Amino acid sequence: MAMTMSSGVTTVHLEVDRILSLFHLSKEQLHTVMCRLREEMERGLSRDTYEEAPVRMLPTFIRSLPAGRVNGSFLALDLGGTNFRVLRVKFGSPCEGVNHVASETYRIPNELMQASGQQLFDYIVDCIAGFLSNQSIKEPLPLGFTFSFPYKQIGLDQGILLNWTKGFNIPDCVGKDVVQLLREAIQRRQELDLEVVVIINDTVGTLMSCAYEDPNCEVGLIVGTGTNICYMEQMRNIDKLDGNDGVMCINTEWGAFGESVKRPLMDIVNEFDKLTDEQSQHPGKQIFEKMISGLLLGRLVQNILLNLKEKGAIFSGIEQHRLDLHGLFETKYLSLIESDTGDLLHVKSILEKFNLSCRTEDCRLVQKVCEAVTRRAAQLCAAGLATVLEKMREARQQDHMMMTIGVEGSLYSLHPQFSRILEDTVKDLAPKCEVNFRHSKDGSGWGAALAAAMTGAKYHGNTEIF
Repeated sequence: MAMTMSSGVTTVHLEVDRILSLFHLSKEQLHTVMCRLREEMERGLSRDTYEEAPVRMLPTFIRSLPAGRVNGSFLALDLGGTNFRVLRVKFGSPCEGVNHVASETYRIPNELMQASGQQLFDYIVDCIAGFLSNQSIKEPLPLGFTFSFPYKQIGLDQGILLNWTKGFNIPDCVGKDVVQLLREAIQRRQELDLEVVVIINDTVGTLMSCAYEDPNCEVGLIVGTGTNICYMEQMRNIDKLDGNDGVMCINTEWGAFGESVKRPLMDIVNEFDKLTDEQSQHPGKQIFEKMISGLLLGRLVQNILLNLKEKGAIFSGIEQHRLDLHGLFETKYLSLIESDTGDLLHVKSILEKFNLSCRTEDCRLVQKVCEAVTRRAAQLCAAGLATVLEKMREARQQDHMMMTIGVEGSLYSLHPQFSRILEDTVKDLAPKCEVNFRHSKDGSGWGAALAAAMTGAKYHGNTEIF
């Protein structure tokens, strides 16, 4: 009897160790990820292969970054997920810097995330109108539009939606210019006097806002609900565009890394990644993003815990629970769980939401699972960032490069361990790059206003660039 029990305990421990090991990445594996991502980036830049490349490497037509200060007031619309913001940003003199005059956040109802394009953009414009009314803004102001979904940019104020992510599924918008959809909604509200002058995504907004304050910043990174990166690429390396002089900001859309027929991530994608992908809104898409960003990390942890429960490794004796209700284990729980110490009250409180009253050893195992998932996410993000940095360093033919990374996103800013693991891993993977991380708070919003200022030269009374 004792032997059987001991054998059972050993088997359970082995299963726990096996599952946790699935999320351990060696330095060799991370270097392999870097090499494969580099190949996909080159495919996205090539005239011959960019059309089928999952890592799209989209030109933004932004050829320079803020080289000083701007004066004037501008509006920004920041649409990046289930929440969006409307801002009025006032840029002062060089000594005054930037002031956030007004900002309001609105939530998009779940039904509109699956509705029609007209319904979505009419709702957004209604919110803009309410914002202008609440703030007593009557003068016409140019508007910068941050749109944080994959789109093909064909001009500073034209963006063709390629596909939805982050839980959105509105088919009649795909293949259309989202700026035009916004303009048409504005026209339907005849009393509004707005002109959309530029579209950017959140990575570009983050880059713009950080470069406004730090001229060494040439990379913008988002690690929140989703993940993406942009950087300043040499024109001579953008084979799909004409021209060899100067630089252009490239929106990589690296979240789709792993989608190609070569399946470059399949040797590290495990059974829980596959299950979580199958349960997602867009199975088979955004593979890299699903392993890194906040949208699905909670569900990934939930699937692991449910598997451990079914195998008797955790929550023994509890039959009635809510752990099998998918989507309830939010990514924010990982931050709370991993910051818990001592009596593990946060862990216990969170598990009670799932009708799980558990022992201290169960709480510690939940922590280990969260830590393993977070560590892998941060390491993969670091491998991607190191790939971009090394590409930039080689293009500049520099033996050693200094670079500031503008970063925005809740996973980076709020999680107790993510940023540290990310930064340490980048230093390890790109030792010839001296990197400074600059957190951009609300950069995707006022970065759009800054982009509007830089591209709105026709508003002579409203902007000055020097």
